[in-house]
Amino acid sequence: MTWGREELMLRADLACHWQGCDAFSAAFALSGPVARELEQRQTLAFQLEGRRFFVKRHRGVSWKDVFKNLLQGRLPVVSARNEYLALERLRALGLRVPVVAGYGRRGWLPSRFQSFLITEDVGPHRSLEQLCRDWPQQPPSVARKRTLLQEVADIARRLHAAGICHRDFYLCHFLQTSEQEPLVLIDLHRALIRSPLARRWIVKDLGSLYFSALEAGLTRRDLLRFVARYRQQPWRRVLAEEAGLWQDIRARALRLYRRGKRG
Repeated sequence: MTWGREELMLRADLACHWQGCDAFSAAFALSGPVARELEQRQTLAFQLEGRRFFVKRHRGVSWKDVFKNLLQGRLPVVSARNEYLALERLRALGLRVPVVAGYGRRGWLPSRFQSFLITEDVGPHRSLEQLCRDWPQQPPSVARKRTLLQEVADIARRLHAAGICHRDFYLCHFLQTSEQEPLVLIDLHRALIRSPLARRWIVKDLGSLYFSALEAGLTRRDLLRFVARYRQQPWRRVLAEEAGLWQDIRARALRLYRRGKRG
């Protein structure tokens, strides 16, 4: 635990811009279009010296909400720390993620935490959810589909090998900035960092991913290619050795799908 220690990292351009200021006050005073707002978290875009950034600001979480999440089997998000650590670890591994320009956290208790994460805008993009939406009616080329499928499988494998569970592992969080560039993985604010990663976290991530791709028109052969690429082994061997794992992944996907249809 590092709850009582103040943590602050500012890139040189931010440090220069905020020289003589309290970084936390400056981060919470930023204004711009709000991209998302929840009770304890707000994300907004802002401009600095002609460049576009996003700041994600976390406010304190009550003990009631902490225990409510734990009783529901969910790990509460109490600050920007996990996302910062996950982004830095994945960037070190060579995966494309938003570039961190600033991070800070202070406070002794979750209810008193104040934290922020500032990242560079990735630029014009489309999410895989948007790209795949029309695939059932307008299928992509076989080569393009295979390339994207292999890339997503590679990201999933490297993420999990690094001991990171995304916890919101859906197609909408994979961004394509161009067909020539690797995909960008975003929204790691709920990321769990735990090595080795327990089986249930792999089921959670891959089940969520499969759920988000259920209406993308993927064939059985596509799914088997994913399995083989993710495990780096022939799919027959993988399914023979891990049948239970992949059955649980499919079951989670179908539960999420049925829940969405009922909602």
